[in-house]
Amino acid sequence: MRALLSTFSLQELRHHPWRNASAVVAVMLGVALAFAVHLINASALAEFSSAVSSVNGQPDLELRARQGLLPDTLLDRVAAHPGVALASPVLELPTQAVLPGGERVAVKLLGVDALVVAGLSPALMPIPEAATDNTQTRRFELFAPDAVFLNAAALQAVGATSTLQLQSGLALRSVRVAGRVNAPGAPLLVMDVAAAQDLMDRAGQLSRIDLRLLPGAQADAVLASLALPAQVMAQRPEQSGERVSNLSRAYRVNLTVLALVALFTGAFLVFSVLSLSVARRQPQFALLGVLGLSSDARLRLVLAESALLGLLGSALGIALGTALAALALKLLGGDLGGGYFSGVAPPLQWSAWAALVYGVLGVVASVLGGWWPAQATARMAPALALKGLGAPVRPGARRHTLALALVALAAALAWAPPVAGIPLAAYLSVGLLLVGGIAALPLAVGWLLDRIAPHIARHALPVLAVERARRLRETAAVATSGVVASLALSVALTVMVASFRESVTQWLDAVLPAQLYVRSSGNTGNDTAHLPTDFVEAVARMEGVARMDTLRATPVQLDPVRPAVVLLVRPLNMTPGSALSLPLVGNPLPAPPAAEGESVITVYVSEAMVDLYGARPGGWLPSLAQAFAEPKVRGTRFFVAGVWRDYARQHGSVAMDRSDFVRLTGDARVNDLALHLAAGTDENALRERIRALASSEGAGGLIEFASASQIRAVSLRIFDRSFAVTVWLQAVAIGIGLFGVAASFSAQVLARRREFGLLAHLGLTRGQILCVVALEGLAWTLLGALAGLALGLAVSLVLVHVVNPQSFHWTMDLVLPWARLLALCAAVVAAGTLTAWLAGQAAASRDAVRAVKEDW
Repeated sequence: MRALLSTFSLQELRHHPWRNASAVVAVMLGVALAFAVHLINASALAEFSSAVSSVNGQPDLELRARQGLLPDTLLDRVAAHPGVALASPVLELPTQAVLPGGERVAVKLLGVDALVVAGLSPALMPIPEAATDNTQTRRFELFAPDAVFLNAAALQAVGATSTLQLQSGLALRSVRVAGRVNAPGAPLLVMDVAAAQDLMDRAGQLSRIDLRLLPGAQADAVLASLALPAQVMAQRPEQSGERVSNLSRAYRVNLTVLALVALFTGAFLVFSVLSLSVARRQPQFALLGVLGLSSDARLRLVLAESALLGLLGSALGIALGTALAALALKLLGGDLGGGYFSGVAPPLQWSAWAALVYGVLGVVASVLGGWWPAQATARMAPALALKGLGAPVRPGARRHTLALALVALAAALAWAPPVAGIPLAAYLSVGLLLVGGIAALPLAVGWLLDRIAPHIARHALPVLAVERARRLRETAAVATSGVVASLALSVALTVMVASFRESVTQWLDAVLPAQLYVRSSGNTGNDTAHLPTDFVEAVARMEGVARMDTLRATPVQLDPVRPAVVLLVRPLNMTPGSALSLPLVGNPLPAPPAAEGESVITVYVSEAMVDLYGARPGGWLPSLAQAFAEPKVRGTRFFVAGVWRDYARQHGSVAMDRSDFVRLTGDARVNDLALHLAAGTDENALRERIRALASSEGAGGLIEFASASQIRAVSLRIFDRSFAVTVWLQAVAIGIGLFGVAASFSAQVLARRREFGLLAHLGLTRGQILCVVALEGLAWTLLGALAGLALGLAVSLVLVHVVNPQSFHWTMDLVLPWARLLALCAAVVAAGTLTAWLAGQAAASRDAVRAVKEDW
């Protein structure tokens, strides 16, 4: 085998380097794209997890509030427990730093106790600048009310300035840079916890308490003796890293699968190249067979050639993927559009195991692409092939049965549940649909051509084209398989994106009923930027405001491992067309009557809550009670009255009426204002009056305005930009499919030289022979387009109704953009016919006439 590869196969590579290079490039691009996506995601996740670990330190336990902040009175009781060695209070608040030049930088402010933080989180220990030799003065800097200590990312972001202003609500508070901390990750400011509470108006509140237990103390026993209230949650520090991974897992997996599509299409290009190569070398393979090379040896030889192409492409792909990942991390950071790792600029985390896995995938894809040409070579009859008569085609009944079985199995797998939150069965269903559908092409081609044949019996040239495709349906199916696969993927992606976009548009119309929205600048959705009460009341009384609705979004930690659920506090009125109505899936249910001594609060959950927490309509949500403090929540039950679509919060959200929330918490603060304008009100004039009101309180530049149309336009623009890559993916897939058609026709022309020579001797002109070839191309690509359309619609059903709900826990309505789909099919048919005509130019040459000379 090695001798044949170094002589026979090497000669083919030398004589046709560009054709083989195209297959190598296809595999290289597929491996490079998939490996680069993996490296970027892995590097960003590792850096993000490292930063979280450094900020959180290595305590034995963390105490956090399920909703809101902890009361710092809990610190003394916990620190006094005999099983606790250290108790470190932490206040963590995202905010914005305003530089002297007015530039804004998103930062995280961390309040710590310098006396104990070094024992739990050494990276957060403030290091004062050596501005003075007085050691005692430098130590007091740790507790100064205006001193902040910056990590490397924050120092790089703020530059050489020594003073900053931090935003607290609609106020700016001045601080000075007093030193640094060694914590990695995004920009971070550290200061004394008591100073941070005063600075940010969080008196008596903490984000968490880190605990280091005494040697021998059991965590469960310590927690049991502490008898913490239900609102307080204890977790292990590694669970924070698990939450970070779970937060982006579905996004990372789907992005990797999308990247592997390029490798899938690359396998078809390998198939096309090897089909053409085998057809060109048919006499040589036949001679080797006559000289004693067995069919199994010929099979192994072609598979070895495909493996070598895949090995070279994989090696180059790993190198190119590494370079692309390093460049992307340097220029763009670790975020690939999902927003999970924004602000993170990690170093490249290269993995030899990952490189091996993706390299093997490239080789496997190449070998699979070479399997059909290898089988054709093995089935070849050497004596007949030497005379240019080709190989007989075996009956395909068994293959048809297998194809239909694969399609049936794909349909069954589409109903399977996800595995660990990942729709593995759905991905396998899509793959089996494509493979089974393509394998069933001969059956579909034969069925269609059998019905077309009687209608063209009186036309000679169409009869020649259709009858050949009809009687050699296996060959027709092979020629169009690339077009079917690429068109099916393009149709499926087109339908999925159109369905998602239409559903998002309808959702935006439902959740944006007001004309104008007001919020504080830098609002990150973490319930840290609130609007002052007097400002909210003044806006409500302002001329031109017919009604004002408030909104508050606060995270609630129902499960220590899963990402937080968002509790949306807003006025709820579920009548159709009312303000702030929710896009419900189904009709709302009436709340049952409350038992004596109980109260029932109606809530509406997003679709993710149904999948992740089992919060079904008509049921109860007892875990939500843990988010509220006793005794106000005692005797309160939360009834799930309906499910709504929420495309903004993948991991779950709960909508509650504002009056119920205020009654349970006593907290009336809000994050956003939705303003319904009176008839005839000038929106721009109202904005100026609100801005003047904020300026009178010293916060003119700290509020943001957005109209419903602006929010809708920005949201859809971000959506279109996020899915722009699918357009390029479709173009690449279609291009590879058409290249496959050209390669298949070129191979067929070579194998049919005597057939075309005979037609020329029978009186067909050059133009008529070209017409036959073009008609065959039209018939094949038309059948391929119909099959690709049908197969793509089937795949789109799996993507829309299975993959998206299982990955992101939301549903969407199926939308079929027929104009776009038909235009796509028409373009493929036209391009395929032209490709076949160009590939058939050799059929009308003099060589075709001379090809029958040996039979004279």
